[in-house]
Amino acid sequence: MFGPHEKSPPNQIDLLRFQSKPVYLFRATITTLFVLLFATFQVSATESELSRLLAKTNLSELYPDADRLGKITEKNPVVPAYRDGQQIGYIFLNSDYVTSTGYSGKPIHLLIAIDLDGVLKHIKLIEHHEPIVLIGIPERKITALFSNYIDVDIVALAQDESKRDQVDAVSGATVTVMVMDDTIIRGAIRVARIYGLGGLEAIQEASDSHTIVDMEKSSVEDWVQLLSEGSVRRLKLTVDQVTQAFEGANNPVAAALPESENGDDLFIELYAGLVSVPTIGRSLLGEAEYQNLIKKLKPNQQAVLVAGNGLYSFKGSGYVRGGIFDRFQIIQNGNSIRFHDYSHKRLRAIKADGAPRMTDVDLFIFPDDIDFNPTKPWTLALLANRATGPTRKSFFTFNLENQTPERYLVQMAPEPSTKQPKVTLGSNTPSPIWKKMWLSKTTEIVFLSIALVILTAIFFAQQWLVKYPVLTIRVRLAFLTFVLIGGGWYANAQLSIVNILTMFNALVTGFDWQYFLMEPLTFILWGSVAVALVFWGRGPYCGWLCPFGALQELSNRIAKLIKIPQFSLPWWAHERLWAFKYILFLGLFGLSLYSLENAERLAEIEPFKTAIIMNFVREWPYVIFALCMIIPGLFIERFYCRYLCPLGAALAIPGKIRMFEWLKRYKECGKPCQICANECMVQAIHPEGNINVHECLYCLHCHVLYSDDHKCPVMIKERKRHEPKTRAAPEVTPAKIIHNQELIEIKALDS
Repeated sequence: MFGPHEKSPPNQIDLLRFQSKPVYLFRATITTLFVLLFATFQVSATESELSRLLAKTNLSELYPDADRLGKITEKNPVVPAYRDGQQIGYIFLNSDYVTSTGYSGKPIHLLIAIDLDGVLKHIKLIEHHEPIVLIGIPERKITALFSNYIDVDIVALAQDESKRDQVDAVSGATVTVMVMDDTIIRGAIRVARIYGLGGLEAIQEASDSHTIVDMEKSSVEDWVQLLSEGSVRRLKLTVDQVTQAFEGANNPVAAALPESENGDDLFIELYAGLVSVPTIGRSLLGEAEYQNLIKKLKPNQQAVLVAGNGLYSFKGSGYVRGGIFDRFQIIQNGNSIRFHDYSHKRLRAIKADGAPRMTDVDLFIFPDDIDFNPTKPWTLALLANRATGPTRKSFFTFNLENQTPERYLVQMAPEPSTKQPKVTLGSNTPSPIWKKMWLSKTTEIVFLSIALVILTAIFFAQQWLVKYPVLTIRVRLAFLTFVLIGGGWYANAQLSIVNILTMFNALVTGFDWQYFLMEPLTFILWGSVAVALVFWGRGPYCGWLCPFGALQELSNRIAKLIKIPQFSLPWWAHERLWAFKYILFLGLFGLSLYSLENAERLAEIEPFKTAIIMNFVREWPYVIFALCMIIPGLFIERFYCRYLCPLGAALAIPGKIRMFEWLKRYKECGKPCQICANECMVQAIHPEGNINVHECLYCLHCHVLYSDDHKCPVMIKERKRHEPKTRAAPEVTPAKIIHNQELIEIKALDS
């Protein structure tokens, strides 16, 4: 029920207005849902990747010595390069020959030029989606590393990879740099073998290509037996041995920075075994864990156990954030295999009798779309690193060779066909990568979903919640803290104007559903934003779910606690400054229609990347800019949200389709009462009393005041009207008593 001084519910008027133009709002709603739900990724073209990417650059940038290019070959795609009519080499795309998936879960495309002697001539980073490079580390720092590969003899490396120089990596981009390094070398080796460059011969399949693992042969062996027969292989390195390796690689800086002053200290003791082989698996995992593994494995899918001790961990910590174990990889026939956190399980111990206690014991399942043959030799390549500066690391690779013992293999009779079936991993249809990404983010998805349910409950129960002002404040502060720390700094669930710009670009070029689903947290957040726009406008995201918004509000709360003075701009200035964020959004949007790349770079007006994604670990100009956006918010609450945020402007525009008005107003609001307007943290309430939904962050503070019968004049009057009237003062009857022989007159009071 509404009080006698309250206007009729505004949502009734809105409903009539909505009913008068249903077609327009229906179309607007559908358009907004479509736009915002999928505003996440650019899309891949359906044309040939090599031809498409070649068109994006000039010949002089790819192969400086060439004067023309030939046609792309159909099988094993390469482009012949010519000079004066004579072929001098090839240009190929790394992702055509090796897996080039990087930190982002998408391919890193490099165009590589190689001459007929197998010598690398040029490398160009042509396309990538690496967030570390896009939003944190200048691309020039990454591409500067390519100079290390010019004139590298691939034929010599194919014959003896110990001659390979170890590359430096940029701090924060280890996965990106290592993927590029690996795909350059291994892709070039494969091309050199296929086309016989420098006299290199292709590796021929052995005559026993029909060898398979004998799944019927199963027993349990002790640790000593597993080591002696080669089922488990061992690599042991001391600090001195690692130092000597860096010295041999002409890296004196890394050699001078040992992990321990005692060179005999254990750097790492590493063990590896293929546990998808029954005897090895039962022995190392134990029966129960082995049976669990078998249930998970698809046909021809493999798994490996890796264990280690020492000062250096083969796991590192990069997988915690990036999801990829970047300190080791499995190599077979020139193909490299890296593992994601969703294919990993931490174990407590090795179950084989006599096995030593290990610091790290981990089980890794090979992706089901990777070509791996358990009967062939394979190598575990350990990437040892040493920090050589505040933002630089040096690496050296140590190899642990492995081969399944012959007693666990069986020879199969050749099938009567001209082509022998190849035992490969991934003969089944590979799972879409977006499914793997969702599996890898299961924990984050669960917590984000719980947070969205809680926020929805807060909004639907707001009439009850706002009656308890202290509880409302505590709930809001707790939610914002979770959004900042958990959603922002940990999970990087920060939306950006870049998402919207790339979506519109995708509408022009076509889109692929798999790319829209590739980032589960971003996808879920955009879905929630689309729904929230229909119910409440931009407020739920900007006021509750934006990590940078939470950072501003919490820092302002701290500023108030330490008595930093607060300021409010005059209404006339405040109202005009609102428009600035809309100008920024329209400028970025218009530029994106001409050049999406330039628009993404100018989108650095958003300090989200520096403050939230990169945790302020970035070059100093970006950090200073981010601080300049935060510091005014210590004096003017939510300063950036009010005047500068292009994402907020983009969300405010479709907020017009909001169908409900759940923040109520009295007719006395604004005339004469200004309490809500004066206390609104973003000054979203006009002096006349109405709420500007485009600026409202839905913090519920005005609704708390609206329901407070000790602050709101209307509610105070209503409370007094319903309070029982005080009874009239009783008549005073004089009375006389004698006290100590004196006559005293007192007043008799009612009991």
